[in-house]
Amino acid sequence: MPDAAPPMFTPVNLVTGFLGSGKTTLLQRLLADPALADTAVLINELGEVGLDHHLLGRIDDTMVLLPSGCVCCTIRGELSEAIKDLHSRRERGEMPSFRRLVVESTGLADPFPILSTVQADPVLRHHFRLGNVVTTIDAVNGLGRPESLKQVAVADRLVLTKTDLKPETEALLAEVRRLNPDAPLWRIPEQSIEAAWLFDDTTRPALHAVPAVPDGAHGSVQSFALIFDGALDWTRFGIWLTMLLNRHGEKVLRVKGILNVAGTETPVAVHGVQHLVHPPVHMTAWPDDDRRSRLVFIVDGLERTAIERSLGAFLGSPRPAKAAAVA
Repeated sequence: MPDAAPPMFTPVNLVTGFLGSGKTTLLQRLLADPALADTAVLINELGEVGLDHHLLGRIDDTMVLLPSGCVCCTIRGELSEAIKDLHSRRERGEMPSFRRLVVESTGLADPFPILSTVQADPVLRHHFRLGNVVTTIDAVNGLGRPESLKQVAVADRLVLTKTDLKPETEALLAEVRRLNPDAPLWRIPEQSIEAAWLFDDTTRPALHAVPAVPDGAHGSVQSFALIFDGALDWTRFGIWLTMLLNRHGEKVLRVKGILNVAGTETPVAVHGVQHLVHPPVHMTAWPDDDRRSRLVFIVDGLERTAIERSLGAFLGSPRPAKAAAVA
């Protein structure tokens, strides 16, 4: 593993997906990738990943060094304590240095508590930040459970698995894109995939563009896009978004967009997941000639019209000039 100094804030990436969706198989493939040489991986049980025949060296009872150079560790107890332990060991030189952390969740896990661990713990906030959420989707069984809907909605990267068993996936992909219209998606095993594609966070949370998002619904989960003309007041918008997520965060699976902010020449990218708001990013340029603010919402049990009215009233402006699909 490289001896380069770790970053000021180490990104924490999450690999999630419903039971049987193939995240363990995906993780097995990724652990052999040299791109993960500077990575620590936290999983629930080492035996689940079938590492025994790949082991290069054992550091202790919970930690092994793989041929790729990455360190694979078992989660014992609380996730926050496991991450703090890794940080302490890295600082003391008791383990190879790492520049990113990957956490594999259980198939039944709601992604939000895992994501909130990094931002809620005052110690972790000073050394770690959120990276990408990678969600595996079972092409055979689809999105039949509420947990899988959340896992897809919050994802930054999507991996459709078992496409060799069910190559006809048009209907499933339509459902996925209603829940998450813009995350890059790979199909395996038919497509090759590299760890860097999944865990490289250079484009997150900044958006190159906000795609067209036709209104859609999956049960109580629905997605829609709002567009506002004119420059927005950043302070008012920030207060509104904070209040929305504080009150209805468990129902706001995702909000993402680019804003035309008064007093700035380039747009500001915003990204929130339930109660969490990622730091805003000042983009270097507009993705196209459209200078309107564009927001994509994925919500569970919230009415679109209520969000429209609330935001419009808070900004001291009328309702969105156009509130259908993003152009």
